[in-house]
Amino acid sequence: MASTGLQLLGLVLALLGWVCGALVCAAPLWRVSAFVGGELVIAQVLWEGLWMNCLSQTTGQIQCKTYDSTLALPTFIQAARGLTVLSLLLCLLAIILGVAGAKCTHCMGDNNQDSKARLARIAGMLFIVAGLAYLIPICGTAYAIIRDFYDPNVAAPLKRELGPALYLGWGASVLLLVGGALLHVGSSPPGAKALPVFGRPAKDDSQTVATGEVKQQEKSFV
Repeated sequence: MASTGLQLLGLVLALLGWVCGALVCAAPLWRVSAFVGGELVIAQVLWEGLWMNCLSQTTGQIQCKTYDSTLALPTFIQAARGLTVLSLLLCLLAIILGVAGAKCTHCMGDNNQDSKARLARIAGMLFIVAGLAYLIPICGTAYAIIRDFYDPNVAAPLKRELGPALYLGWGASVLLLVGGALLHVGSSPPGAKALPVFGRPAKDDSQTVATGEVKQQEKSFV
């Protein structure tokens, strides 16, 4: 039977992952230039994200500017944009299906438990796919930052640090994966019989056969 507790826990975790993912997608804190040649730069810090970059100064002023041209961006940033937006859209669809298929809701009535459980399982799979799709740009960006940081051919002013958005992105991916798995596991088909139940008809048949043999023996004695 479908477990309402697992379904609700999975939906809550996946919803938190979706909110965190939306914040990470919009935040310009994927790449941070805080170190140049081993010395801390206190004059200004450059923040770079998928949609804009910001310049923070010690006076507290922050100037942000969106990228002028999407086609002029590197291919990886364009792919990261597409994957993050696709992941968020999949999460939105999964939330709608998960709420409609949850056992505690009455969106489809109480007589369609099979269909509700099927929708909930589909929602769980969509959350898992969304978590994997979100994990790809996060890990790819982190790998590129670490590779360039230790590359001696890259100039010091061009080196970047891991931004806080990447850590939040890893957390969002984990929430989506765990939430989707719990929602899928907690949405087993209602009314499914366990393995021992399938042995009952055999027992009934054996009892029927034994009763028939006894009756035949009684008739023969008569």
